[in-house]
Amino acid sequence: MITKEIPVVNELISESLKKSISYAEYRALVSQLVEEHSTTGFDKSEAMANYTMLNDRRMRRWDKTVKVSDESKTKVENFDKKVTWLVITESWCGDAAHIMPVINKVAEIIGHIDYRIVLRDENDNLMNQFLTNGGKAIPKLIMIDTDTNDVLDTFGPRPSVATEIVKTYKAEHGMLTPEFKEDLQRWYNKDKGQSTIKDLVNLLD
Repeated sequence: MITKEIPVVNELISESLKKSISYAEYRALVSQLVEEHSTTGFDKSEAMANYTMLNDRRMRRWDKTVKVSDESKTKVENFDKKVTWLVITESWCGDAAHIMPVINKVAEIIGHIDYRIVLRDENDNLMNQFLTNGGKAIPKLIMIDTDTNDVLDTFGPRPSVATEIVKTYKAEHGMLTPEFKEDLQRWYNKDKGQSTIKDLVNLLD
């Protein structure tokens, strides 16, 4: 249930949408940053630039290989409400690299979903309205009624299956180790976007 101060949130969304870019524009931006050995966000360190380079490769692969099943297509094709999917992200985010191409595939199938993207560090006020357990976790998808800018639902920063995997590991170990993060990347590769697709279909149900 959405319990935020609606006028405030709607105004922030309206301002953010004016600055937002399409998925195609975002992909072009990330590719340009790779050429410049740079990154989005306030942290322009070499490590972040390297993450952006890695994520560009990941997104390029998923753009070509993500498949949506006929069953999922049938479910989303029946969705006729005009909505905007506004995603808060940064180019260095590993989860986002696996998820954003999948969001694009589902949005393309429906056709009348407007998929827009804003950067977290440049939209702090908006991000603060959609925290995850008090943190600025990304990517965060905000599903908005296109006509009213009312928030209908949210998704992210990970598909629900991955969220449970992370939650269980944190409960047992207290933190996410580098080894676990590598395991999570392997999970994304094995899952092939299907858990994200399932969550997005449920979002539209």
